[in-house]
Amino acid sequence: MRSDTPKTSSADDKNRIQSFGKMMGILGSFSTVDRALSLAQVAQSAGLPRATAHRMLSALREIGFIQQEARSGLYSLGLRLFELGSLALANMDLMREAKPFMDRLSRLTGETVHLGVFDGYNVVVVEREEPQERVSPRSLSGTESAPAYCTSVGKAVLAFQGDDVIDRIVAAGLRPFTAHTLTTGEALRADLAAVRARGYSIDNSEHQIWVRCVAAPIRNAGGQVFAAVSVTGSADRVTDERMHQLSGLVIQTADSISRHLGFVEAG
Repeated sequence: MRSDTPKTSSADDKNRIQSFGKMMGILGSFSTVDRALSLAQVAQSAGLPRATAHRMLSALREIGFIQQEARSGLYSLGLRLFELGSLALANMDLMREAKPFMDRLSRLTGETVHLGVFDGYNVVVVEREEPQERVSPRSLSGTESAPAYCTSVGKAVLAFQGDDVIDRIVAAGLRPFTAHTLTTGEALRADLAAVRARGYSIDNSEHQIWVRCVAAPIRNAGGQVFAAVSVTGSADRVTDERMHQLSGLVIQTADSISRHLGFVEAG
């Protein structure tokens, strides 16, 4: 007997793509001229029935992509889109400014260098520089993500977030990836306090066994920590003694990137 699963899956994929296309059509209805539109205007511009347009607008409003004026009922683009656009621009600046410093750090250390951005729960690796003379252990590659609580780039950023952010991550659960993963809120908070005190974070094989990393925070022009740069190597090379040596280079690199992004240290 033939299974209907492939057809159902294909149909679901097609429906999702169509829904996404409709949402993009609605977002595309707005412009610098048409900043606020009625339901009828959105439906006409997107070529959708009013009921469909209303359903899509409600879904977009739920996630902050659309906002609705209470008195007039008119729709406009939401702040979440502005936040995402600003984040995309910031990440483009970050990657452009960070690249030469990452190249230098990789050459000096002979290890893999990662550039990671915090998304609220995870750290997303947006750039990676490999040493030419050595095959490194398997680690995160560009555009991969990992939980912030068990990676050096993640903890370097997380240590400088508000208590509400840390509480949210602890409440979501600290899944153990290795025997070294910090799995309690008490242990994580103590480790983050140590990060703030010394200026760099350590991943002691907490995300991947036999891999150790050291990272330092990167600040934007406003002084907020939103990214980090790290050096990653195998545990036999990145010993406790060498970790201390690497930390100075990583902090120097992170500080240089921060300054190039416009950060000016007070005093």
